[in-house]
Amino acid sequence: MTNDPHLPVWDLTALYPDFDAWEKDFAEIEPRAAAFLAYRGKLSESPETLAAAIETSDAYDRLVEKVHSFAHLKSDENTAINAHRERVDRVAALTAKLAPNFAWFDPELLAIPDETIETFLKNGRLKPYEYTIRFIRRRKKHSLSEAEEKMLGVLSDALGSSSGTFDILNDAELVFPAVTGENGKKVRLTHGNYLELMESSDRDIRRKAFRALYRTYRKFRNTFASTLEGNVKAHVAEAKLRNYPSALAAALDDDAVPVEVYRNLIAAVHSHLDAFYRYVALRRKVMKLDKLDMFDIYNPLLPACRKRYTFQEAEKLVKDALRPLGEEYGGILARAFSEHWIDAPERKGKRSGAYSDGCFDSYPYILMNFNGTLNDVFTLAHELGHSMHSFYSRTHQSYHYADYEIFVAEVASTTNEILLFEHLLDQNGGDHAFKAYLYGHLADEIRGTIYRQTMFAEFEALIHDFCEKGTPLSADMLEKHYFRLNNLYYGPDVKADKLIALEWARIPHFYYDFYVYKYATGMSAALKLARDILAGKTERYFGFLSAGGSKDALDILRDAGVDLAPDAPINTAPDYFGETAGKPKPELEKSGYGALD
Repeated sequence: MTNDPHLPVWDLTALYPDFDAWEKDFAEIEPRAAAFLAYRGKLSESPETLAAAIETSDAYDRLVEKVHSFAHLKSDENTAINAHRERVDRVAALTAKLAPNFAWFDPELLAIPDETIETFLKNGRLKPYEYTIRFIRRRKKHSLSEAEEKMLGVLSDALGSSSGTFDILNDAELVFPAVTGENGKKVRLTHGNYLELMESSDRDIRRKAFRALYRTYRKFRNTFASTLEGNVKAHVAEAKLRNYPSALAAALDDDAVPVEVYRNLIAAVHSHLDAFYRYVALRRKVMKLDKLDMFDIYNPLLPACRKRYTFQEAEKLVKDALRPLGEEYGGILARAFSEHWIDAPERKGKRSGAYSDGCFDSYPYILMNFNGTLNDVFTLAHELGHSMHSFYSRTHQSYHYADYEIFVAEVASTTNEILLFEHLLDQNGGDHAFKAYLYGHLADEIRGTIYRQTMFAEFEALIHDFCEKGTPLSADMLEKHYFRLNNLYYGPDVKADKLIALEWARIPHFYYDFYVYKYATGMSAALKLARDILAGKTERYFGFLSAGGSKDALDILRDAGVDLAPDAPINTAPDYFGETAGKPKPELEKSGYGALD
């Protein structure tokens, strides 16, 4: 863990100055729900009444999001503080209790005759909500009766309990052993420093850190299998209740994305595994190994070129890399640092990983665990992409459409990463060794975003398929199929330690209901958008950033110049990997490394 006093911490007082202010808003949630319930049975009266009901619902949602955001951000500062976690649980319990107050809306809206709705929509009062109304009505066959919606609402808190159990076990209660770092000193292994240890030039350090991590997970393998199975069962049950053919179809329908997009991504990556295998073979040759293991995948091809960065250096690099987006974007970006949107230091009990979050009434906050690696610099750029996307959406859209769909959530973040890579490449044009290092880093980023996330997506689809067929998700079964997929994706030059079969146990995204594939489709979109930005064509990109959830996600991307529809090619990113994967080799040879035949 870093003790750098110069690392920024976020300022949550912009949300609430103290817990008393939070409690005051928490007490307002129930009256807001009652105000919405007063519209029950009245939606067909007039377009004005329907619009007022939607606005009252928005007022409730807006308050709940603000209250929940503060509670979970405070909890993530230190997941071991029970009082913070209890506030998160109180919000979840109250909203589950109040869900019946909202369960009537969709069934009542769907009961209004089509001709009446069409007449209503001609009224200017409903114009801002036309997209939402049509979206709800086109999903009519998946909507339930009021009584059934009430039951699901009441059960929502219980159905989400597996995810909460995973979070507590993984972030607060799991303790890893001490391992030896590169300086020869013992260091406590954490989620935050694990990747840093995996980047070590000392294979023995990597191996011991890898085994220490997964042997710890192995002790709790059955518990993790149980939490994952509970989560999957919840997805499967709700999909069945809503008359979807599968949990996958239900999850993708939230973004109006056809299942074919998901399946086509997996097929496209399978058809490009040969390019990945060539890169793995190059990595093996550079490292002078007969076979790679999974702890040989993250360390740089040229360890001597690995650099350390202070947070201030990372900030400058990111700001410089994003200059092609113009002065306005740069000015808003600067506010992320001056207004304390970012919480960077790793601390005991702090949530692992990184994210951007917040609400309409707050900054788009960033949590990360900064350890000074190049990967951390890219993480900063990535999360700022999310935050800037949120800022533009919230600035240019009303609350009703301010949230963009999850399907497009990884586009702006990945675009930032590509712009950072291009900036670093440009800055170090004559340094062939560092260019080889950067190309290797980019290849590893694409590996992690396209190949690894697609492998995750395939595993996630597989375990949902098994659950839908009634097959128990035991630890043995999960490990068997995960290990098989890992061998398929990494190819013949990797002889994986069987402990990698436990990797599924530590991936929080498996609790996000088919989220991971969006990293891969997001990179496909980001590659196109980054090239446009560097060519000076930014107008359509800002249209994308500002669109929020005002259209279907695929239409928003199409407006930005990216087509991810089922009949469109999704090979952009795998093709780009094929182009990039071979570039470290000539740069290495130019740097005097020697022939790599």
